[in-house]
Amino acid sequence: MKSSVLFPPFAAVLFAAALLAAATVAQSPAGPRGNGAAQPPEARSYPAPTNLKILPKDLTGQQVHAIMEQWSAALGAHCNACHAEERANPGPNSRPRLNFADDSKGMKMAARAMYTMTEKINTEYVAKIDSSGAPVTCGTCHRGHLGPEPFVAAPENHPRPSPDAQSKGEERPAQ
Repeated sequence: MKSSVLFPPFAAVLFAAALLAAATVAQSPAGPRGNGAAQPPEARSYPAPTNLKILPKDLTGQQVHAIMEQWSAALGAHCNACHAEERANPGPNSRPRLNFADDSKGMKMAARAMYTMTEKINTEYVAKIDSSGAPVTCGTCHRGHLGPEPFVAAPENHPRPSPDAQSKGEERPAQ
C-alpha cells in the first residue's frame, strides 16, 4: 500500500502546521535576563488607603483593592463611578488618575451608606436566622447593575378564587 494513500501530502502539511502552532504557543516569553525561563507575574502593590470612613482603618491597599473589585463586579461599575478623576494627572495609560481619598462624588457617599446598610442587615438580622449562611452583599440586589431593577413577582401557578367565590364566603387559599 502506498504511503500517500495512508497519509496524503496535504495532511502532512496540516499536521506540521499544527505542530508548529502548538510549539509556538507553548513557548514562554524570555525573561528579563533573556534565558527563556518563565517569570512569575509581578504582584501589583497598592498604596496604603487614606480617608477610610466606613471600612476598617487597618486594611492594606491590597485588601481595599480586593473589596473594590468585588463591589465593582456586583454593581457593574468602574472605579470612576465613585472616585474623582484628576484630569491634569494622566496615568501611564493616558487616562486620568483617580483620587481615591476625594469625597466629592455623591456615588461614593451612597456606596458608604449602602455598605453600612448591608453590614447592619447581616449582623442584626441575617446572623439571627439559623438556616441562613449567605450574607447580603451588593450583588444581592444590584446583580451587576448600578441601579438595581425593581423586583417583579412571578405569576402564581395556582388559580385565585373568583370574585364570585369570595362573595359567597369561600376562603382564599393561604398565602
